[in-house]
Parts: sequence; C-alpha cells; structure tokens
Amino acid sequence: MLRSLLVALAALLASPALTAPASAAPPVWTVRDADSEIVLFGSMHVLPKDLGWKPPALDAALSRADDLWFEVPMDAAADRRMQDLAGAYGLLPPGQTLTSRLKPRAAARLRKLADRLDVPMSEVERLKPWMAEVRLTTAAFALDKGLAEDGVERRLQAAAPPKVVRRAFETPDQQMALFAGAPEADQVRTLNATVRQLEKDPGAYRRLVAAWSKGDQKALERAVVGGMRKSSPALYRQFIVERNARWMDALQARLAGSGRTVVVVGAGHLLGPDGLPARLRALGYDVEGPR
Repeated sequence: MLRSLLVALAALLASPALTAPASAAPPVWTVRDADSEIVLFGSMHVLPKDLGWKPPALDAALSRADDLWFEVPMDAAADRRMQDLAGAYGLLPPGQTLTSRLKPRAAARLRKLADRLDVPMSEVERLKPWMAEVRLTTAAFALDKGLAEDGVERRLQAAAPPKVVRRAFETPDQQMALFAGAPEADQVRTLNATVRQLEKDPGAYRRLVAAWSKGDQKALERAVVGGMRKSSPALYRQFIVERNARWMDALQARLAGSGRTVVVVGAGHLLGPDGLPARLRALGYDVEGPR
C-alpha cells in the first residue's frame, strides 16, 4: 500500500465520503504508428472499494496487449523492498523530532490533525516530513475506505490476462529516492500544505475523483499538477517533468518495435504540455484522446 501512496502524495489530499458517478469515463489515449499501439491510462492510486471506473476501451486494450507497464512493479517482492526502504529512509535519527523542524503554528496544526485522524503523535514525531505526509494521508483515506488495494494498479495487475508481460518504468529504489532525496525544506513545505488541505478542504479528494471519473481534463490538471507547478516548481520538475522525459525513452523504444502495449501511470503524468500524450504529439505520433 505504501508504494502507491508515495506516488499519489503530490496529487491526492483529503478523503471525504464518495459515491460512484452514474457513468464513469476516465480518459484513455491511444498512440499508433505503422506496427505499434500504446494505450495510455491515467490512474488514481487510491480509490474507494465500490467505485466503478474501468472504461471499455481499457478492457479491450488489456485483452489484446503484449505488455502492461506501471510506474513500479506491482508484485510482492517490490512491496517488500518498498517497505524495507521506507523503514530505512523514513525515520528521523534517534533523539530527533518532527515538530522541532516545524514552526510552532505548523506544529500545532500537525498535532491537531493527528489527533483527529487518530494517529499517535509519538509515532508521527519519529517520521521525516515526507513519511509523516504519507502516514497522515493514509489515515485520511482510510476514514472513507479509500485504499491503495482498491486503486487502479492493483485491480489491473490482477485483472490483466496472464499472457500480458508486466513491466515498470522505475524500481522501488528509484522511486523511494525521489521522496527520501528531496530537500528537507521542500518536504516541510509539502507536509504543511497537506496538513492545511486535510484540515480546511475536506472536499478535495471527492472533487478529484469526480473529475477523474468524468474525464474532466481541465479540473484534473488544476487539481493534480496545477498547485504543484505553482507552489513548488522544483518538485514539479522532479516528480513530473523529469520522470516523464525518462519514460519517453521507453515509450519511443516500444514504438520503434511492434506490438500492443498498455501504460498505466498516475493521472498527473498525462496532463498538460508536459504530459506524455502532449510529448508524443510533439514528436509527430498519432495520438487519439483528450487534448
């Protein structure tokens, strides 16, 4: 569960009660050349259990796919590795506390939120800022049954035919390095922003899931990448722009060959001018789907 939450932190904040829309239609993009097809699907890593979301185009693509790509592997070995890495890199040195790194007002907000979410402060105090953000966000999701076990990747990993080869753009070590390696000032800034969001805007997650379910690209871009792009350009470059650029190498190599591929990554990686669809269009590929 931790792996998916780590990826989701930049986009997903609070988690109020949700109801499934009458007709869910998350966006799908299809990229083609003479002998290749890549179907791109932007995921929500954390979803309520009973939310219906899978578009027919994605089911059809999976049924004929040769390979299925995720951000990181979705198997038990990768889960164990991510948990080990979180324990190694998510804790402060003995004798140090999280609140000592925060301004008094921010520390007070953190304590209040932890109490509301029933997360012991004795546990939170031991965490580095990025891991505290994971812990509090996890607790907020759990209040409304929003769980990574019910996110897109977990469901597709189980649902895709056995013949479909599972692949990944990153290793657990590479993804963990993104979080653990961020400057502490940036970690504190995003932790404070998440605490404020969880405290003041309990409708954020509901609106995000609704926008995703309806395929509302403008609302998704505002919610998922707009805030990060404005408030923390360095993190936006690190978490979105630079990763997308690396992933493009794999996509272009796949298009240079032949066959059918499905790519499932966080929705933020497919949005706006830095998103994978826009990058592929800029290179001249035929891309069907939202602009």
